[in-house]
Amino acid sequence: MWPKHAPAGSGQHPPVVCGPRQPTGDLDYHPSVTPPPSLRRLRRVILGIAAAALVAASAPAQAARLVIACGGIGTESEQCRIAADAWARRTGHQVDYFALPRPADERLALIRQLFAAGSNAIDVIAVDVVWPGMLASHLLALTSRIDGIDRHLPAMRDAATVDGRLLAVPWFTDGGVLFYRRDLLERHRRPVPRTWQELTETAALIQRAERAAGHSPFWGYVWQARAYEGLTCNALELITSHGARLFDADGRIAFDSAPARDALTQAASWVGTISPPGVLNYAEEDSRGVFQSGHAVFMRNWPYAWSLAQGEGSPVRGKVGIAPLPHGPGGGSAAALGGRMLAVAAHTREPEAAIDLVRALTAPQEIRRRAIEAGFAPSLPALYGDADVLAANPHFGPLAEVFRQSVARPSALAGERYGQVSAALFTGFHAILAGRIDATRGTAALRATLCRPANPLLAACGAER
Repeated sequence: MWPKHAPAGSGQHPPVVCGPRQPTGDLDYHPSVTPPPSLRRLRRVILGIAAAALVAASAPAQAARLVIACGGIGTESEQCRIAADAWARRTGHQVDYFALPRPADERLALIRQLFAAGSNAIDVIAVDVVWPGMLASHLLALTSRIDGIDRHLPAMRDAATVDGRLLAVPWFTDGGVLFYRRDLLERHRRPVPRTWQELTETAALIQRAERAAGHSPFWGYVWQARAYEGLTCNALELITSHGARLFDADGRIAFDSAPARDALTQAASWVGTISPPGVLNYAEEDSRGVFQSGHAVFMRNWPYAWSLAQGEGSPVRGKVGIAPLPHGPGGGSAAALGGRMLAVAAHTREPEAAIDLVRALTAPQEIRRRAIEAGFAPSLPALYGDADVLAANPHFGPLAEVFRQSVARPSALAGERYGQVSAALFTGFHAILAGRIDATRGTAALRATLCRPANPLLAACGAER
């Protein structure tokens, strides 16, 4: 049986999700991998929300009825409901749930379309760390309404602040990490890899041995190489870990340097060798489905996968370890800054109740509960010294520094155009990984896309390197 939340299918290897995904929650929204949700589908969503708003109008005046858009990969939606339902019972207010698709770019596309259509029925929104700048005009400023914001990780605070205005409150943080099968490394007497070359060699060795022993299909390394936001994160980690950058300190393109090209070339060599050909269509849950089913030795993913891999009924329970991602020559381990924050829609009809719900879901005791029960990495540094948090998540101790020094995506550089910039990046990188173009020509083509003369996406495009 496939583990909970893993892609469903038959046989011993989960199918690559290439077509429509299953609904992720209450509303009848069926996201597709590409393109973003259609306007016709969007109209149905808005009509459904409007109907809920009409019902809310008949409720007692003292009770607010809020709609929260939260959820994503793993148990994020479940944890959102647990906390919001507890708040509703305590306050007498009511909370309805708007289901979001799992892939971050599809979530963003849907939310932007809702705002563009003038919808004001969503009150609280779970936003990715790179979204506040793109959604700034649609979010309520929380600058003087939230206490203790300085207790959160600086990188998360910075991501939540646009032009001096606090637009969101950190909910949990994230950073890319390496999951590995402790039992297989011990059986084959191999250390946890510190470099990408060591990972490549160990993955190939154990893959051959496991297949020879009759364990097939079996792969060395699964990650996220689908053309979506997750690939921007994976590529950022790979390139930075080789001592290169996507963009330099002045915002100029740097991903076409020799170390960056080497990183992309090495990653392309994994496809079809230590990684399945289908990894080119893998998002986080696809990778987790393979790893948690026992069919891979290494996986790059976010920390949420820990509690699921260790859950009751997991085939790899008690066999998994976590370490910082490997590095290349001349670089160090790099983790893309991820995580989620909660924001209030600027046009909510219930601003006070919405802000109070955000306070409840981001309170220290709630962040602590979610870390213990579901393994979400806290945005509060103090919790990395909490005995109960560390007992439930022993990997948090050595990874605390990873979260503190995680590498931000270029959202501040791109501003409102980050969505376009990221789409250009992951589309260009995907072409290289798929073998349609080599790294030298591929990065040159990507530079041309970002710096097209008629409408450059970056202000620094005209500057000399």
